[in-house]
Amino acid sequence: MSEVSAQPAVAIECVDIGLTYPSSAGTPVQALQNVSCRFEPGRVTAIIGPSGCGKSTLLQIVRGLLLPGSGSLRYTNAVRPSTSSRPPRMATVWQAFNLFPWRTVIENVTFGLELAGVSNAERVTRARGALAKVDLTGFEDKYPRQLSGGMRQRVGLARALVMGPEVLLLDEPFGSLDAQTRLVLQEQLARLVETSGTTAILVTHSIEEAILLADSILVMTSRPGRIAAEIAVALPRPRSLATTHAPGYAKLFDQIYGLLRDEVVRAMASEVGSV
Repeated sequence: MSEVSAQPAVAIECVDIGLTYPSSAGTPVQALQNVSCRFEPGRVTAIIGPSGCGKSTLLQIVRGLLLPGSGSLRYTNAVRPSTSSRPPRMATVWQAFNLFPWRTVIENVTFGLELAGVSNAERVTRARGALAKVDLTGFEDKYPRQLSGGMRQRVGLARALVMGPEVLLLDEPFGSLDAQTRLVLQEQLARLVETSGTTAILVTHSIEEAILLADSILVMTSRPGRIAAEIAVALPRPRSLATTHAPGYAKLFDQIYGLLRDEVVRAMASEVGSV
């Protein structure tokens, strides 16, 4: 990940972002309302909130896949915040594996590099390096059907890393995995972000995952999604499952859970009222 750390420090700012979707029922759905937040370079920010609060929508706006209905997205120099900067290079890891079943592991990882016109020799070298980072050396010639769910998701992570992104976007990357595999991959991803110094934005429903991986946590309200709180995670790194027994973990967990519980109750009441 040396490609990432060598890049200029670009901060991403959301300023009063709002978005309303049309609805087949005739009543528009307001997904986001006046969302303002800042994603600092070299830090991991987790976004957590009730289902349907607009977490993934916000991530897609940051990625440039959706345009906000109101507000703006800005890229600034973190050293000189008043100075505009170019959009950083981004890569996304989705909950769905989205691997090509007819391509081998290494061919899946090199796909983006092929589209970018990178030479075959460089593609292979970079892909092998990315696979080594996610502990998949030796599986280059396997096909997705020959891998477990956790291994397939690690291929997806390698496919993102090989592009040398300045910002890594993670949209519930472990949401479809069993609990044991999820714990192992959480620890692996924690080690990866700690050693790479990359900027990462993580959407998750898991308080434990947010605390384990993030430097700061944005707690969102029920729909329309707004930022209810930003909570700093001051627990020392490196972090692992043992962090859940560290001093301060329980207090932090309870603080986040208290905020989330109120919002989940509101979301549930809203769903009942709409039936």
